[in-house]
Amino acid sequence: MNTFLETAVETVRTNNPLVHHITNYVTVNDCANLTLAIGGSPIMADEVLEVMEITGMSQALVLNMGTLNERTVNSMLLAGQTANKKGIPIIFDPVGAGASDFRNETARSIINMLNCAVIRGNISEIRFLAGITSSTKGVDASASDTSSIEEAQLIADQLATAHECIVVITGAVDVISDGRRNILVHNGCAEMSRITGTGCMLTSLIGSFCGSFPDQLFYAATTAVLAMGIAGELAFEQTTGTGSFRVALIDEISRIDQQTLTQRGNYVEK
Repeated sequence: MNTFLETAVETVRTNNPLVHHITNYVTVNDCANLTLAIGGSPIMADEVLEVMEITGMSQALVLNMGTLNERTVNSMLLAGQTANKKGIPIIFDPVGAGASDFRNETARSIINMLNCAVIRGNISEIRFLAGITSSTKGVDASASDTSSIEEAQLIADQLATAHECIVVITGAVDVISDGRRNILVHNGCAEMSRITGTGCMLTSLIGSFCGSFPDQLFYAATTAVLAMGIAGELAFEQTTGTGSFRVALIDEISRIDQQTLTQRGNYVEK
């Protein structure tokens, strides 16, 4: 992992991967800015008449269920099929999975009809996708779904194995699994949950790294999680409220480098 961290950020900024987002209107601007901050190039196109063409020229595809409608679901599936045909990694964010029948059906369709490279969600969303009873609180994790680290690892392993993908469960301790390996990331701060969109932004960050490292998805996803957590810590150290914290978070992603990742990264490989 340390060897990967030595060149990861520089490679993303050199490659400038085009990351196609079909995402939600609550966080779309922050997702675009965070992608730019790490060195990627965001494009947000959800019109069914162009999603296949836009996806085909991209290096990664981000699918985010934050604000669903029938039109964008069709666009997600078409874009995903194109990505699979061309070997473009799909990063799926099942926002609010478990909250409504429509979201549930959409989440199941995406993971069953498409080969997702990475699935990133909170514990409630991942429990639902793994077929375990969950009680999501809207788009947030439910307190009743709080799991031990060991249980979260088992759930991540189960979903990763079933769908042959990387699973990222974000929380107080982030869990990354490919079904065989686990990395636990202890970076981040509680204040990250007090602004909307940090999960969506992380999914975009994962898209940027995976777009640059399509053959090293496990470490690419882990590096994105580390970078986001470290940026949150650094942003919190210099701000006094949630508004300035949001801006500082993007600032810190734009400044993050190899030295910061290797010195501040707090993770355990299992």
